[in-house]
Order: sequence, then structure tokens, then C-alpha cells
Amino acid sequence: MKVLDSNNKNFDKNLDSLLLQRKKKVQSSSVSVSSIINDVRKNGDKAILKYEKRFNQNNKIIPSKKQISNLIKSLDKKVKRAIDIAYNRIYKFHSLQKFKNISYVDKYKNKLDYKYIPLDSVAIYVPGSTASYPSSVLMNAIPAIVAGVKRIVMINPGLKGKLNPAVLYAARKCKIKEIYSIGGPSAIAAVAYGTKKINKVNKIVGPGNAYVAAAKKEVFGDVGIEGMTAGPSEVTIVCDNFSNPEWVASDLIGQAEHDNLAQCILISKDKSLINNVQNEVSKQLKEIPRSSIARKSLADNGILMHINFDKKIIEVLNKISPEHLELNIKNYKSFIPKIKNAGSICLGKYAVMAMTDYNIGSNHILPTNGSAKYSSGISVNEFYKRISYINLTKKGIESLGPSVITLANYEGLVGHAQSVKKRIRRK
Repeated sequence: MKVLDSNNKNFDKNLDSLLLQRKKKVQSSSVSVSSIINDVRKNGDKAILKYEKRFNQNNKIIPSKKQISNLIKSLDKKVKRAIDIAYNRIYKFHSLQKFKNISYVDKYKNKLDYKYIPLDSVAIYVPGSTASYPSSVLMNAIPAIVAGVKRIVMINPGLKGKLNPAVLYAARKCKIKEIYSIGGPSAIAAVAYGTKKINKVNKIVGPGNAYVAAAKKEVFGDVGIEGMTAGPSEVTIVCDNFSNPEWVASDLIGQAEHDNLAQCILISKDKSLINNVQNEVSKQLKEIPRSSIARKSLADNGILMHINFDKKIIEVLNKISPEHLELNIKNYKSFIPKIKNAGSICLGKYAVMAMTDYNIGSNHILPTNGSAKYSSGISVNEFYKRISYINLTKKGIESLGPSVITLANYEGLVGHAQSVKKRIRRK
């Protein structure tokens, strides 16, 4: 992992350079997917099947009910129980995010309403093939359920026609009836534009690889996508001399094993702790099955930072704007009001990012690549539209209309002024 020291006069320049390098890697991997999308728009299910055979060795787009039931029956009861616990906690926390409609009447008896309307349909993308994530089913679908979305579609690529039983169980738990064994840009195009077998949706959400992310950007405008960048994972951990190096090392590895492009950053005032964490990382990498992925992620994108002062640490955190932030420090409360940019923040030594990925209740689909500066993670809000309703009285337009006429004429929009003027009582 790269090592930076805030005592070095080039610290800020070097940090900016490393963050930019990684950002460019993520963006450059978003290659053009236009040809695949156009092919699906033109040739529908035939094109989807072609790409499924090519990329996933899959010959079947829609799994049968019998196939789904048999796979769910094969699932370990402990895994089912773990999914049940996660479902209940995520549902409970997201239920608290419901919005109240607004109704306002002014002194002229004009009435303004602002109502939250659930989307008619959404597709949730759940990564598959080499790895499958039942937790992503829950994180995508539960906020949509709470919002009141009637039609939820799951797109989840299998490998060689094999679907993951835990993903299917999570989908059943969420009462998802439409499941398509497809993935990649062709799957995004299918739900964005529709085929004979697949009806299009209003919005597509969920994490995927660089090709999926590129496809979502390509179809945006014809269909909605979540208002953030959900790309390769990130964690930044702030430690002090009270932190446990063994725990911290495992937190870094836990994030690094996601993806070659994942980014893991450690910040501390304590140089000896940084050295101890480095040694622990080397030791623990030998113990996990996805060590080659984690090793490459840490070597390419990992950063260890020695920073002397809290003020500088906070400045750096807001610059990085990490997806996940762990404040594994004794005085974390003093940091909280000063950190403005992060997807989620784990407070204290027991609040570990891996827990938030599963059953704590908060959502794990969060902004990455610096987009936490202007966006938030998936929530119930993602699945609402908001509509204003305006009811004006005669007294209302006669009282407020003259100032509208003045502004409209000032802006050169005489037609606007006339449409108001004609409704005002002639005296």
C-alpha cells in the first residue's frame, strides 16, 4: 500500500494524484456499451440470449417456478434465518424513512399540496455470475416495498444457467415475482426498453460492474437510475493508539476482497499502529479465498496516511468523500459534526462496515468515487416521485396576480402576463 505523511510538503499534491489515478481507472473501465444496447433494442430476446450464452454460458432467460422452489429448498436453514433477520431489520429502519404529504392553505384560501407518489415499476440489478449477493436483493427491494412500488423486477445473472439459492430466497422474501436470469449491459437494455418476454420499467437501481454502470448511464433519460455513482467499493478508516491493529487490518481486507478497483485507506496519528496494521494485512491476506483480488486492490489503490492533527484528518476525509467511513477512535464524537462527505459512518471500534453490509438496517448501496459530496445512498426516497398540486381561489389570483404580471413583463414573457391578466376581475 502507498504511504503518505502529512509532514511532507507534497502531501496534498500526492494525495490528489492518487485519488485521481483511481478515479480515472474506474471511469476508463466504463467502456462503450452502445452496440449491445442498440442490439437489444433492435433484436430483443434474441440478442439477450446471444449475450447470455457468450458471457454467462446461460441458455435460459426466465427460470421456472419449479427450478426456483427446488433451489430455495436446497438452501441451508442457517442462511435462510440470517436473511430473515436482515430483512426484518432493514425493513424496520427503512419504514422510518416514509415521507408525509404536505398540505398548505394561505390567507387567500389558495391550497398547495405536495404528494409522494410511488413509482409504478423498478428493476433491481443484483450482481451474479462469479459472486452473488442476497444482501443486495434486500437493500434494493425493501426501500421500494416500503415506498409502495407495485412491480419489482429482479435481474440477476447466473453462471452456466445456475442461479444462487440465497438470492432467490431473498427475492421470495421480498415477494418479487418477476425474475430474469440475465446480466450485464444487455440486461439493463432489456428492462429499459422492453422485449417480448420482459416489460420495461420506470427505474433501474443496484450495483454492478463497470459495464453495468456504463449501461445505466447510457439508458438514463429513457428510464431513471439512482442519483449517485455506485461503483467499486471504498472504505476509509481513522485509527488511534487505542485501535486494535488486527481488527483494522481485517476491515481493510474485507473491503479489498470486493474488487480489484476497491479502495482502502487508513489514516492515523500513530505511526507504530500503521506499521502494525501493515504487518497484520500481510498475515491475514493468506487466510482468505479471495486473497488475489484483495492483494491487487490494496497494492493498486490502498493508501496508508500518517496525519498529525485532527483538523487535517477531517479536511482529508471530506476530500476523499468515502463510501464507507470507520471512525475507530476514542474521540469520534468530536469528528461527527465536521464530516460532511461520506456514504455511511461507523462510529467506534465495534461499528464495523461489514455489519452494515448485512443486517444492521442501514443501506449498503452508497455513493462512491467522490460522489458522496453531492449524493446519498439508496433510501425509500429513491422510489418516490413528488408532485405539486395547486388550487387558486379568485381572491388569490386577484391579490397575487399583479406582481406576477410585473415579473412576467420584466422577463419579456408577455404571454405569461396576459394569461394571468385575463383572469383578474375587471374593475
